Amino acid sequence: MESGFNLISAYAPVPGRYDEALSGPGEVRHSWRGLVGQLYHLGSDGLSRRRDQARRLLRDNGVAYTANAGEAGAERPWRLDPVPLVLDAVEWSGLVSGVVQRARLAEAFLGDLYGPGRLISDGTLHPATVLNHPQFLRAMHGVPVPGRRRLQLHAVDLQRGPDGRWRVTAEHAQAPAGAGFALENRIVLSRVLAEVYRDSQVERVAGFFMALRTALREMAPAHRDNPRIVLLTPGPFSETYFEHAYLARYLGYTLVEGADLTVRNDKVYLKTLGGLHQVDVILRRLGDEWCDPLELRGDSQLGIAGLMGVVRAGNVAIANGLGSGAVENLALLPAGDLLCRRLLGESLELNSVATYWGGDTPAALTDPSLLIRPAFSARSPGRRLAEMPASERDALRARLVREPSAWVAQEALAQSTAPVWTVNGIYTGAVSLRLFAVANPDSPTGWQVMPGGLVRISDPRGTGAGYTGNGDQGGTKDLWIQSERPVSPVSLLLPPSAPVQIKRGGADLPSRVADNLYWVGRYAERIEDTARLLRSGMQRLADGAASGPGMLAVLGMLDQLKIRERRPGEATEQIQQALTALAFDVNDGHSLPAVRELLRRAAAAVRDRVSNDTWQIINRLGEGMNGTSGDLGEALATLDRALAELSALAGMGTENSTRGPAWRFLDLGRRMERAQFTVDLLRSAFLIDLDDRSDLGEPGFEVLLEIADSSITYRSRYLTTLQPAPVLDLLLLDDTNPRSVAFQLEKVAKHLKALPSPDDKALLSECERLAIRLRSETELADPEELCHPTDGRRTRLDELLELLADGLADLSDHITARYLNHALARRSPAITGGGRE
Repeated sequence: MESGFNLISAYAPVPGRYDEALSGPGEVRHSWRGLVGQLYHLGSDGLSRRRDQARRLLRDNGVAYTANAGEAGAERPWRLDPVPLVLDAVEWSGLVSGVVQRARLAEAFLGDLYGPGRLISDGTLHPATVLNHPQFLRAMHGVPVPGRRRLQLHAVDLQRGPDGRWRVTAEHAQAPAGAGFALENRIVLSRVLAEVYRDSQVERVAGFFMALRTALREMAPAHRDNPRIVLLTPGPFSETYFEHAYLARYLGYTLVEGADLTVRNDKVYLKTLGGLHQVDVILRRLGDEWCDPLELRGDSQLGIAGLMGVVRAGNVAIANGLGSGAVENLALLPAGDLLCRRLLGESLELNSVATYWGGDTPAALTDPSLLIRPAFSARSPGRRLAEMPASERDALRARLVREPSAWVAQEALAQSTAPVWTVNGIYTGAVSLRLFAVANPDSPTGWQVMPGGLVRISDPRGTGAGYTGNGDQGGTKDLWIQSERPVSPVSLLLPPSAPVQIKRGGADLPSRVADNLYWVGRYAERIEDTARLLRSGMQRLADGAASGPGMLAVLGMLDQLKIRERRPGEATEQIQQALTALAFDVNDGHSLPAVRELLRRAAAAVRDRVSNDTWQIINRLGEGMNGTSGDLGEALATLDRALAELSALAGMGTENSTRGPAWRFLDLGRRMERAQFTVDLLRSAFLIDLDDRSDLGEPGFEVLLEIADSSITYRSRYLTTLQPAPVLDLLLLDDTNPRSVAFQLEKVAKHLKALPSPDDKALLSECERLAIRLRSETELADPEELCHPTDGRRTRLDELLELLADGLADLSDHITARYLNHALARRSPAITGGGRE
């Protein structure tokens, strides 16, 4: 289609629903008129291009929602509709007032619950309404909190009914998620719809995050000028881990897991390479009960042992305060107006969707028109009994009779709809909002609402109740709030005149981060080394030399590296199948896709430390490796692309990284992996019985130089046939060759010397001693003597390569013991349920 496409004429609202864009057939709402006009000029082709651009940006940035951690296909791409949801300033003002009131009410409720408890003692609430809630933490009763605030962040889920009124379906106060996703939606959409966004006078959201930083800073005990603030995440298996890493980087905080923190003398410390550093404020993304295995949940491996004691001592501030999850109790929704009048002396502005608690009205739980939801889980969307299979329905009915107070029945609201742009054009999607409020003492109300939010899209034929993560039926939208006046840019950067403390170094790098960066370097190098080896073998297959000495050398190297056991007498088809599997078979543990997944996981664990450019390279790495390919030409082209991408990744590390501990561990991993790989290659090519396998000499050396990317250097330097001594010198002893073992050992020794010491000892560490010893052995070696055979074997070379192989393995163990012993093994997804949506 050409420019001039009318979005509204192709759009069909659902009868009986409030439509966000149209007030009647063909009648565009005032707030939507500017947007509709601008989209008209884009045309359907232009809008489709914007949609594809947004999808590409989100993919390259690694935006994803992990629905079922650890399961195959659990990580779902984040989907963003290019058509935003628009609200005018007048309607938004009413929503802001209602959301602020809800936040004030939640704060007052928690103050009473963990304080005097009047709501229960005077009969306003039945004790079972709150005392049975798993997020009511008895250990927090009577514990003071910084500034007497238990909430710094609050989120409210809203849906609009057919009458045009917004209703609350749930509240989130433990670790309200979604603000980071909403920010990413805004950044992406403002980029792909730059002109439309600029001309629409959309309120900026950066001020919300500025207020969040201020609120967290002011929470610090003794109100330090420069408190240490960390963002606590359950880890990469968390469903919203992308947001955790994204916010940590955006706000400038250290992203930590529970294992990165320790409690000493009633204080929380961050474990770093340079020692322990006290933490003042924890912005948590971890559920209440998972935060302290000593006092809350004993089987948790996600929290910090002894954290409750530090909270009682007043030596750390936590946002949101522990126990705040009690606000998320759906059993409180029916009593919302009563609680508001009792605690605030006001009528509730934003009413909840009709909800019935089983403890008060058990008969409602059998109403076939209502949704049944667990009272203590705001995440469950709920289902009607009539829609369940008979066996499931009977089992649930038995539970409803046995424990009615654990359930609520909720009206299935006919949600409002809005136009959604898909690959097939416009369709109608049901929308719901999540709005966010942050504590702001400078505001007259004490709270500041983000002028935007997370819009979820669902199928209007479904119930649409509750939060379904990424909006399983349609994804998300950006929420645009129209300003009545021109909008000024807002930035999180300090003003030019603000004083800034000059810093260098980086000794506060957590050990877990160092561990993952170390393995990012190792896995990236492992992929490159294996790809070079496979490419060499496939090239010989393509040249018809499957039975030649060069191919025998490749197969021998694969055997030496323990990637694949050599099988004498194999047919060409078997060899090609084996090499193809190593290049493309995701089910082969030694294959490139398998190692690529390990690389991606290690990089994801330090997502806040990885630049967007670097992450995009990792995301795109080997896109053609996702299945087997029988075509050698296509396979070779895929390997060539992968090696080019790996070169770009190495270049990012070399040219775009500050020479601090983070970069050193990344490069240290790469150097250790390359050194071990080269030693194994040399053992395969040189340590042979000269009488039985002398026919592999020059072809074997040719393969060796090719894989080590040193063929041109050798030819330009020697202008002669391939001989053992100069080949060995170039790849083992020449410290000017970036592919040699000596070069790697020199870099390793320099890195270890420059790393911060976890103790104050002036003597060399065992790591440094071992690295120097290995480097000295190579420096003192003579290539001619090493290549001289004794009784048919190169005994001296055998001894040196064995010493290097064993020494590198020992050195890796010593590096782990000295620097990375704080890092836990990768956790099983089965024990990582502590994240909150």
